[in-house]
Amino acid sequence: MNISVLALTSVYPRFNEDAEVPWLRIFMRELAARGCNVHIAAPSYNGLKSHRIDGIPVHRYRYAPAGLEFLTHDEGAPSKIARNPLLQLLAVPYVISGSLKTLLLCRKLKPDIIHVHWPFPHAFMALFARFFCRRTKIVLTFYSAELLLAKKKKWIRPILKRFIKRADSVIAISAFAKDTVKNIFNREIEILPYGTTLRNVSGTVNTRSPSDKFRILFVGRHIERKGIEYLIKAAASLDPNIYQVRIVGQGDLTERLKAQAAKEAPEQAVFLGKISNEDLENEYRNAGCFILPAIIDSRGDTEGLGVVMIEAAEYGVPVIASAVGGIVDIIIDGKTGLLVKEKSPQELADAIQRLREDPDLSKRLADDCRKHVNEFFSWERITEKQMAIYKNVIGN
Repeated sequence: MNISVLALTSVYPRFNEDAEVPWLRIFMRELAARGCNVHIAAPSYNGLKSHRIDGIPVHRYRYAPAGLEFLTHDEGAPSKIARNPLLQLLAVPYVISGSLKTLLLCRKLKPDIIHVHWPFPHAFMALFARFFCRRTKIVLTFYSAELLLAKKKKWIRPILKRFIKRADSVIAISAFAKDTVKNIFNREIEILPYGTTLRNVSGTVNTRSPSDKFRILFVGRHIERKGIEYLIKAAASLDPNIYQVRIVGQGDLTERLKAQAAKEAPEQAVFLGKISNEDLENEYRNAGCFILPAIIDSRGDTEGLGVVMIEAAEYGVPVIASAVGGIVDIIIDGKTGLLVKEKSPQELADAIQRLREDPDLSKRLADDCRKHVNEFFSWERITEKQMAIYKNVIGN
């Protein structure tokens, strides 16, 4: 069955080397490889025109003068608006322009399905287009940002309820996201996560030498919900001759976190910044453990899933993470990793020392996590399930 899909999203890579939403890019590529006719509809960024990525057309819609088109990309729009409420004024032209672009694409491409990623406000664009293109089906995929908005802004909840009710199929990336969506409107919801964004690492083994310092690896944006400040506090209690915390990535909190580390853990914490995929793979291979000390932040946001843990598992690295959000879909305490209470530096430090002192436990957790990831988070499985959802929607 040749299925035509228009993917509607707030963010998509702007150029070939762009690191934005790499998992969504891989997902679209996998669907295209399965025979789907895939097109992307996404907002412009600083006047960016329509283009192609991996041979897939990316249709950009303009919603403001080029200098003001920065509501999306590099960081989520909710975070930008939280810092500068005036950016909410861009939401009106954003929705109007996106709705008209989606309608024009529907009339031109006649897609079987509009697949909406981040349904608020993008589901409105899809429903507007379907009013004129009746045969087109709508599939929604929920992450966490839009669900956080519904929790913080009560007027959004009834809008999301209407979106969920009128969609032909609804997907959530984790059990946590599914439960949150069902709390808004109770209907059948599929769980469909995403997989690793690194190249095929099948057969890769961890190559850390026992004589090296025990490397504790963190990878991710430096934002509040990642809980990096608690990792630094945990590092402060560890022997710098034995342990080293290696922090990959950057973000709004980078400078503040560096200042905290210089004061509390100057010998234990190393900031690596943004690094290449090759360097990141080397970090995974030499890590003693991977850690995601996520928290529920001051806005009520937390991890929707945590793809970095999947990457760590594929490299044979045991994982320590906080028991919040979608993390628990990947890490089962004592089986596929160690779970700790959020915002607890002591529990983080204890778990780190436990893994270093018990190599057999580390290996068992890493092996079991890898099996779990290969079974439930492989791109082959994810794509097969997505294709099955599409076929079922079209059949109905």
